[in-house]
Amino acid sequence: MPASPADSALYRGLFSDDEVHRLFSDSAEIRSMLLVEGALARVQGEAGIIPKDAAAFIDRASREVQIDPAGLADATATNGVVVPGLLAAFRKAAEAPDMMQYVHWGATSQDIMDTGLMLRMKRLFELFATRLDAILDHLGELADARADMPMAGRTYGQVATPTTFGAVVTAWGRPLLRWRDQMAGLRDECLCVSLSGAAGTSAAMGPWAPDIRARLAQELGLVDPCASWHSERDRILRLCDWMAGVTGALGKMGEDLILLAQSGHGEIVIAGAGASSTMPQKQNPVGPSVLVALARQTSAHSGLIHDAALHRQQRDGSAWFTEWLTVPQICCSTGKALALSADLVHRMTPDPDAMLRGLDPDGLGLIHAEGLSFALAARMPRDAAQARIKALCGEARETGIPLPDLVARDHAGLTSSETLGQAPIEARDFAARVRRRRLG
Repeated sequence: MPASPADSALYRGLFSDDEVHRLFSDSAEIRSMLLVEGALARVQGEAGIIPKDAAAFIDRASREVQIDPAGLADATATNGVVVPGLLAAFRKAAEAPDMMQYVHWGATSQDIMDTGLMLRMKRLFELFATRLDAILDHLGELADARADMPMAGRTYGQVATPTTFGAVVTAWGRPLLRWRDQMAGLRDECLCVSLSGAAGTSAAMGPWAPDIRARLAQELGLVDPCASWHSERDRILRLCDWMAGVTGALGKMGEDLILLAQSGHGEIVIAGAGASSTMPQKQNPVGPSVLVALARQTSAHSGLIHDAALHRQQRDGSAWFTEWLTVPQICCSTGKALALSADLVHRMTPDPDAMLRGLDPDGLGLIHAEGLSFALAARMPRDAAQARIKALCGEARETGIPLPDLVARDHAGLTSSETLGQAPIEARDFAARVRRRRLG
């Protein structure tokens, strides 16, 4: 097993997502930082902070220069940050020392790296939104179509009362809908530029610093934080918590699918399920299992980001390094979970006959116990009614006589008040909310 599944020829198809991984490659990181350096020079030139001809040269060079990541490895290992080596390589490749003396004017390494990260996060969250919308659209259609399809509701792994498959789908989709609704706020509050200089004071740019930062934000399509945030990592924390929440919601769907597809239930059929090396009959729920594993991994990494949010003083290398070790993996795992789910929701089909069998697996009608106890409570105190039905459940198990028959024997004319309750209504309400969101 390689250290990073995303870099594995064997495992990246199982645990990683190529489209997301490309945003966290060495080349993508270097390109994003060069774009930040070019945009910074551009706005500084327009403001008269650096010469306009130098600004134009730096801007153009930032788009044209090609820098080999491997050539920066030794400098990065020594400096603990890539920017010094990147700047040296950038200046050398541009072959214009008079112009290049103005590159990185008033900025610090963390400004460039954090802003470059936010540029990639912006693209990442656009991708996430597209995938999440596709999942929600299909779950909404499924919830609507199966709103009245009865099946056993289960608590603690035991048959409880009837529900519908549409309601089960709704329980998968509603959290995703809430996470989707949070995305606009994350974009407007978290995807920020960083431009604060060595200790967060922007002293090198003097009184023009706030204006330059605002212009840089506009140029890059990011948000102006209106202050330094070198040691304020709540934005990174919120982004990672959102990803952990989304993968957790998808992991819940995965857990349910594993149980619904298991032998003895078979209430869901997953097309293209995994094969066994020795058992030809097996249809392993590989996709749902991956969702659960990714949810657990992302949750653990998100906890590490909470620890890393404790940045000492004005800047903290160890806390920042912890982000580097965890944030890309959280992003790649979330991307995979979303891509896999978008595919999986199209490959799962409910089996209505199996669901009907699941309502009464032992033929004793015990799923109606709650409804019968409430119906009997109209004739006697509720505690007594519940105790009586519980005793009849025990008798049904001992004798094999169905519970409804025993109730009819002892309480003539009593029928279960059990219905599907709000399950069909909630399923249709969820479907309507998804449609309204899609229509704007």
